[in-house]
Amino acid sequence: MRIGLVCPYTWEVPGGVQQHVRDLAEALLVLGHEVSVIAPVDDPADAPEPLQNYVVPAGRAVPVPYNGSVARLAFGFVSAGRVRRWLREGRFDVLHVHEPTAPSLSLLACWAADGPIVATFHTAIQRSRAMAAAYGILQTAMEKINARIAVSEAARKTLVEHLGGDAVLIPNGVTAHRYTEAEALPGWPGEGGALGFLGRLDEPRKGLPVLLEAFRLLAPGRPGLRLLVAGPGDLDEIRDTVPDELAQRVVLLGQVSERDKVRAYHSVDVFVAPNLGGESFGIVLAEAMAAGAPIVASDIEAFRRVLLGGRAGALFPVGDAEALAHAAAELLDDPVRRTALSREARIAVRRYDWTTVAHDVLQVYETVALDTAGVVEDFRSGVR
Repeated sequence: MRIGLVCPYTWEVPGGVQQHVRDLAEALLVLGHEVSVIAPVDDPADAPEPLQNYVVPAGRAVPVPYNGSVARLAFGFVSAGRVRRWLREGRFDVLHVHEPTAPSLSLLACWAADGPIVATFHTAIQRSRAMAAAYGILQTAMEKINARIAVSEAARKTLVEHLGGDAVLIPNGVTAHRYTEAEALPGWPGEGGALGFLGRLDEPRKGLPVLLEAFRLLAPGRPGLRLLVAGPGDLDEIRDTVPDELAQRVVLLGQVSERDKVRAYHSVDVFVAPNLGGESFGIVLAEAMAAGAPIVASDIEAFRRVLLGGRAGALFPVGDAEALAHAAAELLDDPVRRTALSREARIAVRRYDWTTVAHDVLQVYETVALDTAGVVEDFRSGVR
């Protein structure tokens, strides 16, 4: 099949949707399909890795507050023109848009496309005034979508409450074998133990301040304990929040390559996901699980589901730094439990491997393509 994927967020900036689209594209390519991705691209020269040859840049994006974060979106006449040209030249059998309710390329593609459209919804939010206010505009695009996918029950619930209709549940995927084996970063984890964090440092909902407070509580009694932090953001701003006496024990890597991201998961004794909410799945959890990292995570609905209610990773109350410190300390002191959680995580993550998830997505593509072909044939036959 000729498949067009639309990513609404800046390609070079790490994020769950970008990772999902990238991994889906590569899984489909491995299965022998022709794939093209269009996405906002600010400056390929600034990216930690070269732009993939299947990516078509749609121009620069602008930062917009969205779902408790700042998303970089592309919207306007220039972006619309590039989307139309990409659709015209691609002649796709199926167009697969991601987050079509965001004011970006996916919405533009829905308006411009004529063929079968599949949409994946990633966002999980309680109530959105902006989405409710834009209902009329969004509906003109939603009506053109032939099949809907939600990556989690939380994302499906958000879709139903805001736009109506329903969606098939197909979770985010992870290329598990990519994370299974890797050398730790030099000098890690060390004899004193190491905690790890991966996420955007400038996103409050990722919960890094909660982890930093928990580390401050743990540090006096564990002089060798260190914290490894990876992700894009203002490193100086984060350093300013770390007490001077702990500065040498909090290591900030900044944005890392895919290779070093995998190594980071293998460099810590406990991986921490202190997110405050707004997560519909938790791709970092799936990656850490595939790497076999023992996990401590916020007890939000999405994380609870991925971690099987605590069987594949420890959970703590959202935003509670003391509880996080306690949970992390228990794991640091209990290698037997860390091994057990690691084993459960590696088993649990198999259901999210792209070898399974990509086939589920392809079934949706094939159904939509057949249904659309039937409609066209009925029209040509004079039935409609």
